[in-house]
This record gives sequence, structure tokens and C-alpha cells, in this order.
Amino acid sequence: MFNNKAILITGGTGSFGKKFVETMINNYKPAKIIIFSRDELKQYQMQHKWPESKEFGTRYFIGDVRDLPRLKMAMTKVDIVVHAAAMKHVPAAEYNPFEAVKTNILGAQNVIDAAIECGVKKVIALSTDKAAAPINLYGATKLTSDKLFIAANNYRGKHDIKFSVVRYGNVMGSRGSVIPFFIERKKTGILPITDKLMTRFNITLQEGVDFVLRCLEKMWGGELFIPKIPSYRIIDVAKAIAPDAKQKIIGIRPGEKLHEEMITKADAINTVEFDDYFTIVPNSVYIKWEREKFLHESSEKPGKYCDYNFSYNSKDNDQFLTVKEIRDLIMNNVDNSI
Repeated sequence: MFNNKAILITGGTGSFGKKFVETMINNYKPAKIIIFSRDELKQYQMQHKWPESKEFGTRYFIGDVRDLPRLKMAMTKVDIVVHAAAMKHVPAAEYNPFEAVKTNILGAQNVIDAAIECGVKKVIALSTDKAAAPINLYGATKLTSDKLFIAANNYRGKHDIKFSVVRYGNVMGSRGSVIPFFIERKKTGILPITDKLMTRFNITLQEGVDFVLRCLEKMWGGELFIPKIPSYRIIDVAKAIAPDAKQKIIGIRPGEKLHEEMITKADAINTVEFDDYFTIVPNSVYIKWEREKFLHESSEKPGKYCDYNFSYNSKDNDQFLTVKEIRDLIMNNVDNSI
């Protein structure tokens, strides 16, 4: 479905954006890929690898999701939009709260409005585990963004457009995450640990991109997709990166959870389980949704509804990475690794 299509990705110079562009160029023949971001330096750097040309089909578009007219210009004759732009660092959002609101909430609504007006066919937005039962501003803005994209299916009118959301856990090796931080601190001989009991979900960049592509093919419009992915213990990450380093307990930071959650018990009533992913389906009161048809026709094998008290969190996950598995994944997926 991606060949001969015009695809725009917001936040296209971020970690996900670069892997998405690489995957599209290596495996498909899109008519063009528009990399939309506000960082001209990163665009300049990306152009060295994938220059603007008919061969690659790449276009670079300086712009901010806060700027609706610019988004409309960028989305002209675009078929598919992947919304990856966000202000995502928890401490920065706590210190600059309305900046996070302007990017993550107002920017999301701008993407929706521009996509409807420009005749885009499919829009998928990237979410985060922090949007489930959020305790920090970043999570709260992303939960609001999720609700905006799901609700956009209510008022699309006669426009032939679908909006869905993908939510997954921590991306291994992404900028500002724990693994590059530990790799940097390894040389000091001391690794700061927030709490020995802390757990997190884990997904590689390539797995995240592949899941988004699958969801673009499957989406009906209104779903929130969650992949089944493994968890790790923070202390096991420390052992994988620097087994001889001293671990210094520093305590949980403001706005940080001991364990992450991607599906809350409150969401369980609307959650369908498939072989390797979950889908939170919309409330049929607001969006016309044929639930039985969805169970049997949206995947290769029929899905089933989760129990009412079900939740999907990193602590109770049935998949945990070993220290060796963590080390191997870092070696294969993280630049400048151990």
C-alpha cells in the first residue's frame, strides 16, 4: 500500500523518523517521502544520506506542527501522514508546561485539521506508555493527543480519511533514554539507579517502525494499537552495560513511575487481544464500530476481548529480557554501544 504513495512524517529527523525513512527507501517505492521537522541541522545531516532526488523520493520541509498554514502546505497531495513530532522529555515538559501543550496538543489538532482539509487518506499518530494513567505533563499531553486523533474520526464527515494511534514503550537507544545514559556514565565507574525495582517496556527502533507500518495496513480508523513487547529491569540494564560498575541509588525523579503501563484496567472493557498485539477499540456510542466483524476480520486469527480487570504493565509482563538478551540487543541496535 506504500508504493506510489506520498507519505509525510512529522518529526521526521528524530530517531523514529530516520529509521522510518530508511525502511521506506529500502523496502518500498513511495512516490515521495516528506520529512517535516523544525531542525534544519538534522535535515542537513539527513540530506547527506538521502538527498532530495527522484531516486529516493525524499523531500525536506522545514516547519513546526504548531504552524497550521505550513502543515497545510506540506500536506498538499499527500496520501499518508505519520505523526511522530513531540516534545517528549519529561523534565523539560514539567519545567516548560505550556510549550509541551502547544506542541503535543495544539500541534496534534493542527495535524488533524490539515489532514482533513488536504484530503489525506490515512493518519497514524505515535503515542507512549506514559499516556496510560499519566502522572507527568508529557504523559497527560500525549493522552490528550491520543483522544484528539481517535475523536477526529467522529467529525471527518464525508472525507475519506482514517485516524488511528500506535502506543508502545521505551525505544531502545533513543536520545535521552536510559541506555545511552548508562553507556556514557560507564566510564565513571558509577551508574545512578533510580530504584532497584524499576521496570520498563522495551522495543527496538526497527520493531517500532515495522509495527507502525503493519497498523497502517490494518487500521479501520479509531483504534489504539499496542504491541506485545518484553520488559526489562533497570538493574539488569546496568549489569548488561557495566557489570563491574557501582550502582548508586538516587531515587525516582518527579513525574516518573516505578513501572510503566500501556493498558489500564479502565481500558480493558474495550481492549481486544490478538496474537502479538492489543487494540483498544473506540466506544461505539461515538464512532460506528462493528465489533464482531472487527474481532474476526481485522487480523489473520480472530481476536478476543480482555477480562474486565486486565491491565498490561511492565511489572506483570510475561516476557522479561535477561541480562544477556539486553546486552545482545544493545550491541545490535544502539550506536556507540558497549
